[in-house]
Amino acid sequence: MIGPESSSLVSTTEIPELLGAFNGGFKVNAAAGGVEVDGQILTPLLNGLASFVIDTNGTGRIGVWGSTVPLPGEQVASVRQNLPPLIEGGQMSAQIGTVTQWGATLHGLTATARSALGEDPAGDILFAASMSALPIDLALALSDDGAVNAMELDINPTWIQLDLASTAGGPFVTAIPGQYRPANQYLVGWTRDFITVLTSAPILQTGVGSP
Repeated sequence: MIGPESSSLVSTTEIPELLGAFNGGFKVNAAAGGVEVDGQILTPLLNGLASFVIDTNGTGRIGVWGSTVPLPGEQVASVRQNLPPLIEGGQMSAQIGTVTQWGATLHGLTATARSALGEDPAGDILFAASMSALPIDLALALSDDGAVNAMELDINPTWIQLDLASTAGGPFVTAIPGQYRPANQYLVGWTRDFITVLTSAPILQTGVGSP
């Protein structure tokens, strides 16, 4: 069974520590990678794919599964994979300009709502999103902020979401201009997986109809 901290909404025990929450990646039927939550593999993890790894001590890292993550002996708690990396070792993907490699868009648009995670040399995790962007826009934004590794998360307007609180446990506000979903969506429940940022650690949460 998946633990109570991995549910379709933020648990009441987590709310006092809650600083932010953002969307996960593609659904399983998109065949974009696997998911592990609290040590339980929900869908197989695939070598060569970009992976957001959360250790048991709460550290989050981005790398390529089977190559740069996990490290030998690393105590992995959760993993969210989604497509090949946007940026690996400071180099953008050779496919960055081929929009069709980064997911199907509504109505065939090239610029659509997109989100991504990056990691800089200090180990800080960076988030980039826009309601109208190309994959290279996300990669450039993250690279400009120092990311040496990065991965795309979900795309298309309904799914892109970042909500932030000014203090732990404070009220959420939406953080992406034009964001469709309300700031309390992850507090009342959602059908896709998402990641919460707590004062203690990031947590990968699963939605009822996801990952």
